[in-house]
Formats: sequence, C-alpha cells, structure tokens
Amino acid sequence: MKKLLIIVPLCVTAIYADLSVKQIEQMIEKIHLKREGIGLDILEKTSEPFVKIEKSEDNKTVIKVPDETPDVKLSLHAIMGKRAYINDKWEKVDDVIMGYTVKYIGKRGVVLRNGNTIKTLFLGKPKGNLIMLEERD
Repeated sequence: MKKLLIIVPLCVTAIYADLSVKQIEQMIEKIHLKREGIGLDILEKTSEPFVKIEKSEDNKTVIKVPDETPDVKLSLHAIMGKRAYINDKWEKVDDVIMGYTVKYIGKRGVVLRNGNTIKTLFLGKPKGNLIMLEERD
C-alpha cells in the first residue's frame, strides 16, 4: 500500500511533465529578449507605492501614504570612557537623542537605533592642531 502511494504521484507527475527541449529553449529565448523599460521622468512622477491600510474608529478603511521624514543630522565629536559627545551633549548607553537610542559606545564610534533603523557614527581622523596627551610611566 505504501509503495502504491509513492508510485501513483510519481506517475501523474511524469505524465504532466511533458516539456521538450525545444519548449525549454523557447522559454530561455523569451527571457533573453530585451524588454522596454520605463523612463526616469515617468518614475519620478509616480506616487508612493507602499501604503498602509488601517481601520479607523468608525470601522472605515483608511489608506495612509507614509510622509517623507528628513534625515536626522547627528554628529559625533568625542568619546571619553563610556560617554559620547553627540550634538553638543554628553550621552551614555540607553540615552535617547532625536528619537534614536544609544546602543553601543566603542573606541572610535557609536551605534544608535530607532526601531528598525540603525545609525553608526564614527570619529573623524585626528587633526594636526589637537593637543594629544600621553601617559607617563
């Protein structure tokens, strides 16, 4: 009985799998044909394709188009110990800056997170006009 359950689906598959080499070559030719695309001027005028559908309080369907939020300007100026000087203020891990939470402070950079958005800020190369302190033994 088990053999019959295996053999019958295999036979049905073999009967309906009737692709010849010529049919496969025709499919490949169609794939390789150059397709006409859409111009950039038309693409720039298209509306936002990613919309959010929600139910309102009175049970009506509301379509919301996400608004474009400008990129937040964050500047890392210094790191000292477990604190980072970001946008003219000293911050530590779990502090919130302009909607972003400080997740990690390293020797040369900081990791910030806002939901699924992750930003990494790095210190620039030291300039020649800075005074460098050295440890003495």
